[in-house]
Amino acid sequence: MILSKPIYDFLGFYFEQLFYNPVKTKAISCCLVAAAGNLTSQYISGAKCISQESLLAYTLYGLLFGGTIPHYFYGALEGLIVEQHTSAVLKKLLVERLIFTPLYNAFTLYMLARFEKKSHNDALQQLKDLYWPILSSSWKYLTIIQFLNLKFVPPILRVLIVNLVGFFWTIYLANKRRQAELRSNR
Repeated sequence: MILSKPIYDFLGFYFEQLFYNPVKTKAISCCLVAAAGNLTSQYISGAKCISQESLLAYTLYGLLFGGTIPHYFYGALEGLIVEQHTSAVLKKLLVERLIFTPLYNAFTLYMLARFEKKSHNDALQQLKDLYWPILSSSWKYLTIIQFLNLKFVPPILRVLIVNLVGFFWTIYLANKRRQAELRSNR
């Protein structure tokens, strides 16, 4: 019970910030989740030393794009499909999975490579190598989570849920990127 007061205080602060500064709060939240996911991925992989470039790339991506782009996407999606029944949730899910996710995954893979100071051509090559495995995995593993997110989570909290799931997705993505880089260096 002793931990409940700090947790409630933090949640109160977080929800207040989310209400008054939604973009900034989502950007900072995503930044922290992306950094933690990348760091966890590096530890899981058994890295002898932490790749500062990779950690910085994920942190910057989370701060600049990871919270902001989904914020505006989910806001637009709510305005685009306003009905409140299950068919509306399915429409939102189809738009998210078939339009937003393919574009966002391509952008993410490219920008992470560029933030790691890879050349444009190297970033495109990595995108070519990883796009389909990442996208198909997203469709396979995250579609049910996105359905539940769209069905049951209030719009103001959807990016938070995406970020929390994103912690594990970041681990997966970082491992896939690291494996591809190891293969290309052989």
